[in-house]
Amino acid sequence: MPQLTNPILPGFNPDPSILRVGEDYYIATSTFEWFPGVQIHHSRDLANWTLLTRPLTRKTQLDMRGDPDSCGVWAPCLSHDGEKFWLVYTDVKRKDGSFKDAHNYIVWADNIEGPWSDPVYTNSSGFDPSLFHDDDGKKWFVNMLWDHRRRPLLFAGIALQQFDPVAGKLVGPVTNIYQGTDLELVEGPHLYKRNGKDGQPWYYLLTAEGGTGYDHAVTFARSRTIEGPYQTHPDKHIVTAKDAPLNPLQRAGHGDLVDTPDGKTYLVHLSGRPTTQKRRCVLGRETSIQEAYWGDDDWIHVKHGPVPSLHVEVPGTRDDTAYWAEQRYSFAKGLPLDFQWLRTPEPERIFTTDGGKLQLIGRESIGSWFEQALVARRQTHFSYDAETVIDFTPTDERTMAGLTAYYSRFNFFYLAVTAHSDGQRELLIMSSEMSHPDGRLNFPAAPVQIPNAGKVRLALTVRGPELQFFYALEGQDLQPIGPVLDASLLSDECGGHAEHGSFTGAFVGLAAQDLNGTASTAEFEHFIYRPVHHHTDRYEV
Repeated sequence: MPQLTNPILPGFNPDPSILRVGEDYYIATSTFEWFPGVQIHHSRDLANWTLLTRPLTRKTQLDMRGDPDSCGVWAPCLSHDGEKFWLVYTDVKRKDGSFKDAHNYIVWADNIEGPWSDPVYTNSSGFDPSLFHDDDGKKWFVNMLWDHRRRPLLFAGIALQQFDPVAGKLVGPVTNIYQGTDLELVEGPHLYKRNGKDGQPWYYLLTAEGGTGYDHAVTFARSRTIEGPYQTHPDKHIVTAKDAPLNPLQRAGHGDLVDTPDGKTYLVHLSGRPTTQKRRCVLGRETSIQEAYWGDDDWIHVKHGPVPSLHVEVPGTRDDTAYWAEQRYSFAKGLPLDFQWLRTPEPERIFTTDGGKLQLIGRESIGSWFEQALVARRQTHFSYDAETVIDFTPTDERTMAGLTAYYSRFNFFYLAVTAHSDGQRELLIMSSEMSHPDGRLNFPAAPVQIPNAGKVRLALTVRGPELQFFYALEGQDLQPIGPVLDASLLSDECGGHAEHGSFTGAFVGLAAQDLNGTASTAEFEHFIYRPVHHHTDRYEV
């Protein structure tokens, strides 16, 4: 079979839940504070994947205003019961401290592209929920349990409870079916049912352990009954890079299984590709794939595992043409699918594409957890160029709009068209870095005065760990502005939290703010994202 190079979903695409319906494969991944919620990719061969839809599009389904960075939609589970598609997800309202406000919901649809139902609320006892459809017609809801009394680790095992789809609620007793291993932090549960060599069924439980950092792992267990007790796999972890620090795929964990039509089994899992001596994952947590097989002992094993392989055989041959192609986005047909915005289910308050151009409506400051006008796409390459043309007339220093490389409120670089207090238009670079975890701004260079009228071309280049901004006035060539900046700061490891606290990835896009509250607008003609082959980029897809 042909080989591909992991990951299969590059850039911020963590916590994969995979599903096959007939000849079609689907992967749902976490989107955290980015709206609309949940990314679903489609493939026919496990090699070539296309972003298909984001199902959580309405205020009735998801409202993340006020959700802190790296909260919002965690670990969706996509399933099919033979008639309908089901999607389970968490909306996390708080993650720091002893309490986690993690609300779990279920939606469903006849077609993968929707329309998807309004949600049914299930519980808030923990996160990473999944839904298992047993062959007797029963549906089981599974999530990790959170216990604020435990010290120092607050993970209390995996909970199982029956879900009644007619009543639209959980019913019956809650059973704690698995406590995990000594690696601890057990989460991300998925249940499967499969007959063993003796013809009798096994229930299999796949979980994630070790947190989301460099000790992450996929753990496996089984039981003859769904309620347990579950026996841990003799190898404990079927995928992990925790003991292989030089492996190109690190932070491997949180997985899911799928069978091909001809009976092969594959495991998808999140992973990260660290760069620089400080091991920073700028592209966030990505989705990779491994071939697996079932042994004579009725246990699953990952081929060449447990260390994840960079190169894997899959049924299809990947065509990387689109991956390396320049993406020139226009707004004639609305906001392109590659783009998302932050938190709000009311996008009409932050942007419009009337007239074929993107008009951002200045709202709160960049980094706001409530309502800010920022639309962006994922960084999916270690090196790239991005540029736009902006038409904006700021009134003072509290109005600004421009081009941003963004991770979170604590980590971003922003080249803005703004004005001095006397109304003179200028270009200003702002950054928020881990050196100021309270979110204070840095100003890497003095502002550059520009004429008060006319469009401005804004651009940036990223070459591995180096980011450089550029600008040009009408009729002129691009010229650099400010110093070379450390692009590796836009990473999970620098997202304002310690390990296990930042979960997304770097974005690049457009922003506008009006701190005067007058909702001034900035107009953008287009946006260009241009992947670049660069000699410093190891393990590029």
